[in-house]
Amino acid sequence: MTVTTPATVGAAQGQARGLPSLGPEGTRLLRLLDDTFESWGVTAGARPMTMPPLLPAADLAKLDYYDNFPHQAVLAAPLDLEGRLAAPFDDEHGRWPAAALEPAALGLPSASCYAVYLDHQGTQVADDTLVTICSWCFRKETHYEGMRRQLGFRMREVVAIGSREHAETHLADFTARIHAFAAALDLPLHKEAACDPFFDKGGSKALLQRLTPVKYEFLYEDLAIASVNTHRNFFGDRCDITLESTGGPAFTSCVAFGLERWLSALTRRHGSWESARQAVLDANARMRADASGAAGPVI
Repeated sequence: MTVTTPATVGAAQGQARGLPSLGPEGTRLLRLLDDTFESWGVTAGARPMTMPPLLPAADLAKLDYYDNFPHQAVLAAPLDLEGRLAAPFDDEHGRWPAAALEPAALGLPSASCYAVYLDHQGTQVADDTLVTICSWCFRKETHYEGMRRQLGFRMREVVAIGSREHAETHLADFTARIHAFAAALDLPLHKEAACDPFFDKGGSKALLQRLTPVKYEFLYEDLAIASVNTHRNFFGDRCDITLESTGGPAFTSCVAFGLERWLSALTRRHGSWESARQAVLDANARMRADASGAAGPVI
């Protein structure tokens, strides 16, 4: 079942470009979901942080981003004030030609966690460091489809930086939490290995990834709405993030929630914004009750 809302001409055009808008009901549900996922991170000990929407392209290149995800990459560049006179705005296609732009030195990342690793570069961290953020992310796609596939979207992540054991435990704990939340929502999910090339495709880590997947997605029908990702010590090496305990490179892992995709899944499953919102409220209450029961009586 799909949710229908009054569409303006502007909203319809935004969806076609991968930039849909949300009305009050969708905004309220998105905030509830983000508060829910953020609370999971904070309860686990994560520090909430806010990251910039743009990152230096040179820093992303250092992380092999443009080698591994060239098909998704989106860049930002200011106008060349002289070049725009020779190459004016193309009204027919609605765009500035490349000749009117300065070189693109800023990138719009496709995932929230890149900013976390870059923010911690050159630092020593505790073995059990956790950070949670929600950022705008951007992906060039072959086509766009409502809340399912967008050019610009929001991603909540909970990122672990520290020991190997900490990174692995983080993913195990959140995998269990996602399964429990989906069950409480009556939202059937299936987990499957993904093949995103986190590492240089020709390197030894890429070979290891093919043997042991580093990313698992949680899908509703054919739509991935969450993922758990391990990067081993790749970002620790590239960003010179070391452990206070040993001085060696940190291991990292992250759990990601595509908020608009959750909206799509929940409204398809429950039929309306309000029914979907009530399902989330009920699921949160059920999980709180289960957690209290697991803790046992207070004496």
